[in-house]
Amino acid sequence: MTEKRTFFQALKPGIPKRALLFLAGVVWTFAGGMLLWRGWKMLSGISENLLITLIFCGIAGGLFYYFIFDKISAKHTNRIKNLPHNRPCAFSFFNGRSYLMMALMITMGVTLRKTGLIPIECMAPFYIVMGTPLFISAIRFYKNGIFYPKTAN
Repeated sequence: MTEKRTFFQALKPGIPKRALLFLAGVVWTFAGGMLLWRGWKMLSGISENLLITLIFCGIAGGLFYYFIFDKISAKHTNRIKNLPHNRPCAFSFFNGRSYLMMALMITMGVTLRKTGLIPIECMAPFYIVMGTPLFISAIRFYKNGIFYPKTAN
């Protein structure tokens, strides 16, 4: 059974829901990896207490994932699985509110880094703490993409 699509739906780059889960995983991996890489580069110039800082960041990032990002990634995964079309738009791995929040967070991060309002020594751990749950959350999308046929409704 093929679903009837309107003219504007036909213009959207539609992909299967399983592929959308993998695309979401790639986006979350890229975002988390970017933050981890930038945080590491900022920290690498600071040799004082590097190991302790990394341990703290790992623990804080893990807790941030457990208490906040686990629920966020589950919500996005379920939303993708329950989208009404079999081939939703390739950009529908986020809803509008999430795109707005992502844009604001990126803008704020770049602005704070470029203006120097917050010292690099303070920003580096924050980047790592934020990158860790994003990177871990990507695993949920990959797992659901791999096992999609078994978990699809």
